[in-house]
Amino acid sequence: MGAPFKKFEAHASGGPRIREIPMRMVLPNLVTVLAICAGLSGIRFAFENRFEIAVVMVLLAAFLDGIDGRLARMLKATSKFGAQMDSLADIVNFGVAPALVLYAFLLDRAGSPGWIAALLFTIACGMRLARFNVLADDTDQPAWQTEYFVGVPAPAGAVLVMLPLYLYFLRLGLEPTRPAAFIASGFTVLVAFLLVSRLPVYSGKSVKIPGDRVLPVILGVVLYILLLMAYPWYTLTASVAGYLLFLPFSVRAYSKRAMREGEKVPPSDIG
Repeated sequence: MGAPFKKFEAHASGGPRIREIPMRMVLPNLVTVLAICAGLSGIRFAFENRFEIAVVMVLLAAFLDGIDGRLARMLKATSKFGAQMDSLADIVNFGVAPALVLYAFLLDRAGSPGWIAALLFTIACGMRLARFNVLADDTDQPAWQTEYFVGVPAPAGAVLVMLPLYLYFLRLGLEPTRPAAFIASGFTVLVAFLLVSRLPVYSGKSVKIPGDRVLPVILGVVLYILLLMAYPWYTLTASVAGYLLFLPFSVRAYSKRAMREGEKVPPSDIG
């Protein structure tokens, strides 16, 4: 048999069967499956009116979904199968789960507009992920532009769209009323458009930390995690506010960088 068939052997039930797979190749896919389970469990808890644990499960799904690719690269266990699994998990964890949790909590009180907002967010997330996969294969893109996402990334969108739940959990007297549902529906649509926009969002992938600042940075990360554990809803609300305030500065930095590189930035690339 030719080289492409060395990994397969005939099987009585029909179709090829993979002979052996190293355990290191399985681990990233296992994390991806656990992420899907967490996201779907969040939906279940939402429809049982256990919204706090539902949000925790969705955030856990987003975290697991964010580390599976890095784990695969670290273990040198990347594969086409893993890439396809990761894409399917992304649409569940960043699109379907947050939208349904928010719909069960609040958007359903707005009736059809609430459902339309949830649908738009999920569809926008799917389109955002598809565009990301396409742009990842673009070899003609200038190197400096790879430091920016095109539109708000899907994980950030998932965290942003659940802001109404964070505010409710703060016990500030906000209630899931019909007027609040319409406001939340508008906010959900706004986040959906941020996902599919061409807004340049700095990714931070190329950031290099000077040696003398490594320890303060580690301490800052630990402090953020501790705050997230001790005051989750305050921390998440502040994080959402900070991220939204960061977006205009990202656009400005992109425009300045483009001018330094001597490239004309079309309006569609900054809005």
